[in-house]
Amino acid sequence: MDTLPVIAAFDGSDDSVRALDWALDTARGRGATLRVVHVRQYAAWAPAGILVPPPPAGQDDPALAEARAHLAGRPAPPAVEYTAGDGAPSAVLCELSTEAGLLVLGSRGRGGFASLLLGSNSLSTARDAECPVVVVPRPGREQEDVPAAEPGPRVVVGLDVDGPDDAALGFAFAEAAARDARLMVVAAYPWPLQPGAGAPGEPVSVLVDQDAVEHETRVLADGFLAPHRARHPEVRAEAHVVPGDAAGRLVAAAHGAELTVVGRHRRRLLAPARMLGSVTQAVLLHAPSPVAVVPPAPPEE
Repeated sequence: MDTLPVIAAFDGSDDSVRALDWALDTARGRGATLRVVHVRQYAAWAPAGILVPPPPAGQDDPALAEARAHLAGRPAPPAVEYTAGDGAPSAVLCELSTEAGLLVLGSRGRGGFASLLLGSNSLSTARDAECPVVVVPRPGREQEDVPAAEPGPRVVVGLDVDGPDDAALGFAFAEAAARDARLMVVAAYPWPLQPGAGAPGEPVSVLVDQDAVEHETRVLADGFLAPHRARHPEVRAEAHVVPGDAAGRLVAAAHGAELTVVGRHRRRLLAPARMLGSVTQAVLLHAPSPVAVVPPAPPEE
């Protein structure tokens, strides 16, 4: 686990207070500096110079003063820094992410539409930041009829055996080790199979055995997990191989978890722009636990 700063985006909203609390605990657990950042926002389309005026010289930024007051008397990490900036929040935060180990935000900041489940700044930052981004949700996302989980701290990570994300797995193992938590690896496979789900031009046979599909998925999952288990023998990592929708399975598994980890789409030749996959977006919108979006490792030379 690196000791680069943990950055908490703070604007005084209830969502940012929850994110600040989560970032404080995480920075303390990592032995890292906590950097509290308030971005004085202006719209991306606004003419130059149209922004929230800074406080008078010698006077603290009001939002940062609120953050200081909130953290007063709390057990602190090695150092706490307070920084204010001007600009479009997602752009400023993404720039700061190049020197951070983790960037933590609330679901939504001040402003915007109250009906939105996820604010545009949180979505843009999760898509574009250079470091992992944790989005701390609002309360009230709990669902009924969720299977009871084993007691104790738990980190959840999604694993697509058709395109495993090694960066997300590595981050999840490191977080589970730091939190003394077990790791629940959710590997979902599509079932029932739909026509066209096989190789191009090959119809799916009605005789496909679900047990065989599940067994193959488990074998692949265990193979992808093996090097991470070797690096983190202290982490109890269990592969949960389940049929159905990956996003729905991850959201259900996130109930009661300390953290749910998902990967971000790798850039492709015909789609070079950064993007969030549909599963990642669904988990960000609906998971009741904090969600970490991990960027892919840079390609090897």
